[in-house]
Amino acid sequence: MKITEIVLTPIAFRDPPLLNSAGVHEPWALRTIVEVHTDAGISGLGETYGDLGHLERTRSVVSALIGLDVFALNEMHARVAASLGGKSGSDKHGLTGQLSVAGTVDRVYSPFEVACMDIQGKALGRPVHDLLGGAIRDSVPYSAYLFYKWDGHPGAEPDEWGEAIDPAGIVEQARKMITQYGFGSIKLKGGVFAPEQEVEAIRALREAFPDHPLRLDPNAAWSPGTSLKVAAELDGVLEYLEDPTPEIAGMAEVAASAPMPLATNMCVVAFEHLKPSVEVNAVQVILSDHHYWGGLQRSRQLGVICSTFGIGLSMHSNSHLGISLAAMTHLAAATPNLNYACDTHYPWNARDEVVEPGVLSFVDGAVPVPKTPGLGVSLDRDALARLAENYVKCGITSRDDTGYMQKFDPSYERKRPRW
Repeated sequence: MKITEIVLTPIAFRDPPLLNSAGVHEPWALRTIVEVHTDAGISGLGETYGDLGHLERTRSVVSALIGLDVFALNEMHARVAASLGGKSGSDKHGLTGQLSVAGTVDRVYSPFEVACMDIQGKALGRPVHDLLGGAIRDSVPYSAYLFYKWDGHPGAEPDEWGEAIDPAGIVEQARKMITQYGFGSIKLKGGVFAPEQEVEAIRALREAFPDHPLRLDPNAAWSPGTSLKVAAELDGVLEYLEDPTPEIAGMAEVAASAPMPLATNMCVVAFEHLKPSVEVNAVQVILSDHHYWGGLQRSRQLGVICSTFGIGLSMHSNSHLGISLAAMTHLAAATPNLNYACDTHYPWNARDEVVEPGVLSFVDGAVPVPKTPGLGVSLDRDALARLAENYVKCGITSRDDTGYMQKFDPSYERKRPRW
């Protein structure tokens, strides 16, 4: 099956004012929907980042992929690398680590690989997880992903989730999310307020949900000393502490004395980072993400490497819609040592879904693994057109949490570490 056409559609969907160590989410989140068409009349879907720089890099490789067999994924990766010619990406928020040349290739390649595996599955009559070795779980658990947030974007009506800027607000947010989705574990995005306040929020969550594993992610907002202090205070409370401090060296310093595992999606974000991290035992849990580890097959390879070195495996999330959720679920279903509930932003963005309803759902905090061929999802064409129009009208071309925060607090600056 040869690729005859690739269509890239940038979209924008509504995003709440979610706070983090870089600032606050803007009213619109950006993604790109990838459609790959073949001479066999079978098409596949992928979903990737929507920032203009990434979109332009993704567009730049399309012509090199036309005519390629959808099973020739090694050749596809090589062609993406050649087309990019050593370009390296960057972002304004810095929440997903430093992009290298190799990491940039993997991020551009990923949605095309997912779309081709969707096609492969449809052609063979098998779900994507069968192409990854077969599902070893029937459903994939996800965690409640909590954020400090304003009640709505300034000048707009309050959103459905309301304000959460103190421990009571965070507990209420968790209660609402768990009631609606049934999540069995909880993650709090920190790095927003003083560490003492965020420790208090974690303790409030522990009191309200005594049986839920808890995680805290300040996105490298703390120094190693502050990280160790928080780790000591939350000994026996956290399942793992995610990215408390910047860089591999800083994480290694904290890991040497912290009583709980350290996790990352910031300092180990490409295969080239694994060796230096393992050498100093910087992280004990890696948060995989097929969007930047080079797709589904390479993410499975990451799982094998983690198993080899005794490193735990979880899954990172960014603002996303259903194509990504389907791909994440197939990958997690076929990764035996993915032994923590996955992150997902899905509850924050589900109002603007781009796939047809009825396939993806949360049952007791987990997504049942699709059994139909390919990813198991199809585009809602009306929704795609509406979200594409949002992209044209919203005026946002790249995510800038810091710049948006500075509109309301001109004195705000992004600092790592801040405390």
